[in-house]
Amino acid sequence: MKKCLFLLFLLPVMILAQPWQQDNEIFNPSGIPSLSFSQPRFVDLDTDGDMDFFLGNTNSAPLFICNTGTPSLPHFVIGDNLLANISFIDAELAVCADMNADGKLDLITGGYTGLHLFLNTGTVQSPVYTEQLGYFTALEVGNSPVPDIADVDYDGDMDLVLGLSEDGAVRVYLNTGTSYDGIFVEESMQLIGDVGLYAYPIFCDMDNDGDQDILCGRDEHGFVYYQNNGTTSSPVWENNSSLFSGLGNTTYWNSPDLVDLDNDTDYDLIFGTADGPLQYYVNTGTLSSPQWQENTNLFGGIIDAGGASSPILFDFDGDVDLDLICGTQLGDIKYYKNIGTVYAPAWQEESSYFSSIDHSIYSAITLGDVDADGLTDAIVGDLSGNLYFHKNTGTGFIQQNDILPPISVGGWSVPRLIDMELDGDLDLAVGNEAGNIYFYQNNGTVEIPQWTVVSGYFGNIDVGSNCSPTFGDLDENGRWDLLAGDLFGSLHCYLYQNHNWVPNTELFSGIETDQNAAPALADLDHDGDLDLVIGDYDGTFKFYRNQKYSGAVLNPPLNLLANTDEPVTISWEEPQGSTSPLEHYNIYLDDEFVDSTTYTFYTFLNWNFEVAHIVKVTAQYVAGESLPAMIEIPPTPINDECQSISIINIYPNPFTNITNINFTLKTEGNASVAIYNLKGQQIKSWDTLPRGNHNLIWDGKDMQGRSVANGIFLLQIKTPQGITIRKISIIK
Repeated sequence: MKKCLFLLFLLPVMILAQPWQQDNEIFNPSGIPSLSFSQPRFVDLDTDGDMDFFLGNTNSAPLFICNTGTPSLPHFVIGDNLLANISFIDAELAVCADMNADGKLDLITGGYTGLHLFLNTGTVQSPVYTEQLGYFTALEVGNSPVPDIADVDYDGDMDLVLGLSEDGAVRVYLNTGTSYDGIFVEESMQLIGDVGLYAYPIFCDMDNDGDQDILCGRDEHGFVYYQNNGTTSSPVWENNSSLFSGLGNTTYWNSPDLVDLDNDTDYDLIFGTADGPLQYYVNTGTLSSPQWQENTNLFGGIIDAGGASSPILFDFDGDVDLDLICGTQLGDIKYYKNIGTVYAPAWQEESSYFSSIDHSIYSAITLGDVDADGLTDAIVGDLSGNLYFHKNTGTGFIQQNDILPPISVGGWSVPRLIDMELDGDLDLAVGNEAGNIYFYQNNGTVEIPQWTVVSGYFGNIDVGSNCSPTFGDLDENGRWDLLAGDLFGSLHCYLYQNHNWVPNTELFSGIETDQNAAPALADLDHDGDLDLVIGDYDGTFKFYRNQKYSGAVLNPPLNLLANTDEPVTISWEEPQGSTSPLEHYNIYLDDEFVDSTTYTFYTFLNWNFEVAHIVKVTAQYVAGESLPAMIEIPPTPINDECQSISIINIYPNPFTNITNINFTLKTEGNASVAIYNLKGQQIKSWDTLPRGNHNLIWDGKDMQGRSVANGIFLLQIKTPQGITIRKISIIK
């Protein structure tokens, strides 16, 4: 149940109100949640001409996802909770069809309790679902059957295909009743095939011959396609392995649907997975001869660690902004590098650096320079309750057994390195399965730690089970406070005041969490207060922005660069993460206002090259002016080199067919250029570019010559002096 956001609190030390604003785009740009064993099923539920869908899963009744875009340019948002009164044990998946011939779409669900029909007793635009009890009682389908509906024999009524769990059978039941009073019995069943243990079938006319084929996902990789080679009145389904070959080979429990999402009259493929993220493949061929091209933009970009995400925020790569590192259900460690800014993070997975770390399931990690060698080391806990030290060698991690004392907290160990005593060295706090926290004080040095348990340091704190702690100065008294998640998704806050841990039930009362809540406190948007990131059993992350110091977030322009050739031109990128509308940019030279512009570049006239200048650019918002982005340009003759890369021109941008990437490398040393999608996957690259002018042409294709889908991509120019990133958009 949702609770109200916070009022001001009165405590011995005053705490200003900390209004939390959930921001799904930080870890999920598409806004579509990643739910375990996701099962999308499309339908134009609001009859506005574009396709919406129900997103089935194993944790809740299917979510209604509404298309607020167009038939050819869809945009999906979470819609009304239409199935709020339906239990998830009755509905892991939902499909729509008019089962009583009243012109309204009804709901057929499969869940742990079997197969159910919910008739629409509302209206076409405002459905209300009421269960028709006993409708499918004649069928022996077991737990969690997967249904789809179509008129297979073209007799005017709705027939049924079912996939069976713990069986893998694919069955078709012909309706022996009427269009308004259906009858389904075992005697009308035809066994189509067996795909393994779980079957996820849908009807489709994939070969465009006027009859119903069947595409089926399964508990393994890939798909099974049964092509109807009979007639409309006498279907004959035969396995055809060619049309969907190679798809779904990196995901498990693929549950597909076929729908025309780009409005080009052929089927596109969308499928859910065991981990949750939706996979989308656009058909660039024809209806009967599909060519599949992955689209990572419509549903992509979501950060999903796979299960039981246990995050920390830490500047692992030393570039000032915070990176995301987390433990997982399978025991490995995921590393998501922040390739954005301190104000607006963007993530690229680079987990290979942590690949040597692999313990028991439900791992949790903490980072710190334990031996003061300038490299960040790792301590990892897991389900066993033990702790493991991994030394950073500069190229990866190696496990060492002589650094930590024998520590076992009984199970579910979640370690946190923190200078709790403010004495300059790293202490160790560890949550455990019983809901308690152990404290190990460092009685050694920063170079040679010696951790000794301090009994009773956290008093009688007990959060129930699976304690996952994080620390931050929440009341701004100069001491660390404690926030801990538990097995059942609750957050427990304790403020350290007058040498006591004082429980606070109000500070995080409006935050919604899920099973195995794993919180992390950090100033992720660089506005001076602690934000909240929460991992959970699903493997995803929630972000709650703390608006204590940011009534309106007015972030400055990004990546200010200067081209000091004559004429001097500066360029920058749009600010990210601001909450007020942007009006224009203000240009200052040596603290004197020069001009305003709506462009992201500016050219100075009559530049004096004999003296140094400071150039500042601010973003002017409706709510006010941002702090400046600033660059100092030293005195230099015309054509001197003060930047490794001169102004980067990408034109056109956005583009449809080709775009030109024009820039000048002004220092020696080979450079490289690469284009990445929002998943961090490299799409295109140009290597070993020498000093001089360059004009690269990108035709919107990847390294294999395949056209990429519409969306936003990241251009990375890497020189020995650093990395510059720009955005490129494709609109076709």
